[in-house]
Amino acid sequence: MLGIEPPWKVVDVELDISGGEVVVHLEHRGKLKCAECGAVVPGYDTRERRWRHLDTMQFQTILVAEVPRTKCKTHGVLQMRVPWSEPGSGFTALYEALVIDLLCEMSFSAVTRLTGLSWDQVDGIHERAVRRGLARREARLPKRIGVDETSFQKRHEYVTVVSDAQGEVVHVADGRGRDALDAYYKQFDEESLAEVEVVAMDMHRPYIRATEDHVPGATEKIAFDKFHVAGHLGDAVDKVRRAEHKELMSWGDDTLKGTRYDWLKHPQNVSEEAWNGYFRDLQQTTLRTARAWRYKEWAMSLWGYHRRGWALRGWSKWYASAIRCRLEPVKKVARTMKSHLAGIITAVVKRVTNARAEGINTVIQMLKGRARGYRNRSRFRNAIYFHLGGLDLYPEGVRR
Repeated sequence: MLGIEPPWKVVDVELDISGGEVVVHLEHRGKLKCAECGAVVPGYDTRERRWRHLDTMQFQTILVAEVPRTKCKTHGVLQMRVPWSEPGSGFTALYEALVIDLLCEMSFSAVTRLTGLSWDQVDGIHERAVRRGLARREARLPKRIGVDETSFQKRHEYVTVVSDAQGEVVHVADGRGRDALDAYYKQFDEESLAEVEVVAMDMHRPYIRATEDHVPGATEKIAFDKFHVAGHLGDAVDKVRRAEHKELMSWGDDTLKGTRYDWLKHPQNVSEEAWNGYFRDLQQTTLRTARAWRYKEWAMSLWGYHRRGWALRGWSKWYASAIRCRLEPVKKVARTMKSHLAGIITAVVKRVTNARAEGINTVIQMLKGRARGYRNRSRFRNAIYFHLGGLDLYPEGVRR
């Protein structure tokens, strides 16, 4: 049942019904080998070790063995490795695999309640799973890269997350500065970096500079996706609305009261009740908010172009009008769009979206909420890799 093979042998089994335990004693009967080089070497001493195994019926099962330490001329005194567990673990490989399966489905606290393990024991299994998964995976440079930041804690603390087109996380780094992305690019040579086709990101200057310094031809590969452009335009509309609403309310006019989210939504997402009740007429008025909203919707319509030349003409026409509109928040966004126009055009004509990266961010925030936050960045990074890194997390010899 345990799958124990020579030179290890089961020598005794104790059943403690009152304690709810089955204790299986194992013994090594064979030549001693160095854990590092595999050479036959003399023994040095033995140390008793205990491992928790999968439960036998309703009984907790414990493996106990006097594990020899060997003395190698090359590597010194080392403890022999056992086939049922990895070094440094107090659990068998099969038990760690069970906990990994549970962690994929539920929170740390739920796993501790179900297994009776401490929080630190569960965290140890979690950390070892990520460590072995990263060790097995080679550094990977996708042809289409998504770069995004996600909040770690309050006070504007972030981590940078790099993902591929399939939504798999390939790199996580502390902060959202240039160094966070530099560290990823430096793993690859110039020839590999030249094969990158697209880097989708928001308009965060440190990410832009890091990509320009490392990726050949970055000017035509950096893409600012529609989601972030819409975010900037939505902020401009909201600023115009707030100022105008304050002004109207001072005159006793509550026309804009309760309309905030309708201006920020895509027209198709405005409820039928709101659209027929007031919004259809409201967005056609001469209100400053309505004018700002029309500039937002005009910009969103420009994502339908397929050719770079036509897209450039369309955005240039939009900019020429927006910069003269006398709506300062819209003019400010127009200047931002102009300075990042090359990346916007690339996103339009190459149909680039950072939707998967945004989806990853949503999952990360869900994980953070489920865990009630993380104590430090290391555990936060491990959680991201564990759930979104596509890693082979199981101990050696265990497959799912």
